Amino acid sequence: MSIKINPLNAIDFYKADHRRQYPMGTEYVYANFTPRSSRLAKMLPDFDDKIVFFGLQGFIKHFLIETWNEGFFNQPKAKVVAAYKRRMDNSLGEGAVPVEHIEALHDLGYLPLKIKALPEGSRVNIKVPVLTIINTDPNFFWLTNYIETVLSAELWKSCTTASIAYEYKRLLTQYAEKTGAPLDFVAVQGHDFSSRGMSGIYDAAQSGVGHLTSFIGTDSVASIDYAEEYYNATGVVGVSVPATEHSVMCMGSEESEIETFRRLICELYPAGVVSIVSDTWDFWRVITEFSVELKTEILKRQPNALGLAKVVFRPDSGDPVKIICGDPDAELDSPAYKGAVQCLWEIFGGTETTQGYKVLNEHVGLIYGDSITLERAQNILKGLEAKGFASNNLVFGIGSYTYNYLTRDTFGFAVKATWGQVNGIGRELFKDPVTDSGVKKSAKGLLRVEQTENGFELFDQQSFEQENMGALQTVFENGKLLRECSLDQIRERLI
Repeated sequence: MSIKINPLNAIDFYKADHRRQYPMGTEYVYANFTPRSSRLAKMLPDFDDKIVFFGLQGFIKHFLIETWNEGFFNQPKAKVVAAYKRRMDNSLGEGAVPVEHIEALHDLGYLPLKIKALPEGSRVNIKVPVLTIINTDPNFFWLTNYIETVLSAELWKSCTTASIAYEYKRLLTQYAEKTGAPLDFVAVQGHDFSSRGMSGIYDAAQSGVGHLTSFIGTDSVASIDYAEEYYNATGVVGVSVPATEHSVMCMGSEESEIETFRRLICELYPAGVVSIVSDTWDFWRVITEFSVELKTEILKRQPNALGLAKVVFRPDSGDPVKIICGDPDAELDSPAYKGAVQCLWEIFGGTETTQGYKVLNEHVGLIYGDSITLERAQNILKGLEAKGFASNNLVFGIGSYTYNYLTRDTFGFAVKATWGQVNGIGRELFKDPVTDSGVKKSAKGLLRVEQTENGFELFDQQSFEQENMGALQTVFENGKLLRECSLDQIRERLI
């Protein structure tokens, strides 16, 4: 999954000459990566000001090791130095950035950095660092913050996606418990639909693993590759089902739409699960007429190895709450008034949970994936509960409207230096802008994080001995990954 990028250029231009801007005699720079706020995450129902830390191991393996080795250390020194000088000269001016320090790094042969971090899959309180980073060789003090750009760009999204996936899982679990739905269904009830709407296929793969920390339902094939390559994923990493799209239905023509349904249900996929987009023309006709005509065939479907034999109808337009749960402003007793779940119940019936909520016959179901958000998902679940239906009557397709409608500021992630050493003397660094609300006020000095009954807690202005204690553990040092975790371990931490 390696991409061809010059790791020296994975920076903002202003990083290039900070080496000379630090005071003469600078030897060490110590920084951290911290979610500073949840001001843009207030749309998350019942959010408890904790994020999921995820993505560091993938970043270390892919970028700090593979990309730096392939794109820098394993290349001829003259070639990489000349390329760097050309980039800097052309954009900043001839000789604006000296290159002796780049030559020295190539001669060293590895990244002289140490990263300490919390275990991936930890739920971390806002304002608590998830990792710290420091140079291990005083000649390369400049390197700590040189990689800030790429570290931030690669990690904020993975952490944010994993955090939001966890909130979906928590929401779905809550309603499963309330309505008596099986808890093991939650793992597939949130299904990743986001790939096509992400910022490139690598972003789709990388952030899609954030979804897989809480679910196994996904349509992102590349995310499974990423999880296996960088997170030692084995067993059931992600699952999906055969499904149609509008081009399939349109090619079959509107006049023959029911025959397309029949061919899919009876010939192509007579067993297991098949998901069919159902609103290419008239969704309510599909739900109330086609399903009746095909009822016998649907009920005769054979189970797959997992015991599933279901036709899943997929509405893809309109107000999802009204489509699923019914529109009180529609004509009385019309399909739109009843909603899709009620219509299918009247045709196929089903069972009841121990709490008395209705569950559709196991041969039919629904999935909705158009612009789903946590708020909309919650409103749908509330609507189902109000109508006496269990939460497991519907699968949610969670797309880019959730997973790419984000910024670094969703949780206020930032890399900040809090300690340095100049001529053998340590300096505690911090910022506290008088014009800021307090969000940008940083910690100060060396840092320690402890796990307490209130979650993870930050202690700053620590001694070297204190900084060596606590929950932050060394995971990367001098070009080597020292501590690994698997996707299974991360999932266990998020149960």
